[in-house]
Amino acid sequence: MRGMGISGGFVSGHRFSDALRSSKSKAPLGAGLAIILALIFSTYTLADSGSDTYKTKCSACHGANGAGDTMLGKNLKLRPLASADVQKESDDELATIIGKGRNRMPPFNAKLSKDQIRDVVNHIRSLKK
Repeated sequence: MRGMGISGGFVSGHRFSDALRSSKSKAPLGAGLAIILALIFSTYTLADSGSDTYKTKCSACHGANGAGDTMLGKNLKLRPLASADVQKESDDELATIIGKGRNRMPPFNAKLSKDQIRDVVNHIRSLKK
C-alpha cells in the first residue's frame, strides 16, 4: 500500500492532490467575491454609526462635542446640542429638524437615510451630560 498517503494517494484513478487542485480551480469566482463584498459592506455598516455621521455631516457647524463652538456655529449663534432647550425636543422633532432643516441649517433628507438620521438623534442624546 505504498503511495496511499493523502498527498500522493489515488482516488478513483486520480491522485488525491490532483483532485484537490482541480476542485480549487473550479470554485466559482463569484462565491469568493460575494464573501469579500459582504465583509467590506458589513464593516462599513458597523463603522457608520451616529457618531461617525455626526462627525462628517454636523460637526463643521455644531462642533465635535455639539457645543456650537466652531466659527460657523458662533456666527449662526447655535445652541449647544446638550442644552436643555435642544434636549427637551422629542426624537421625532429632532429627526424632522435634521431631515428638513431649520432656519439656515440645510435639509439632510436627501443626504442621509432615516436610519442615519435616527442614529444622529441618538448621538445628540448622548451629548447630554
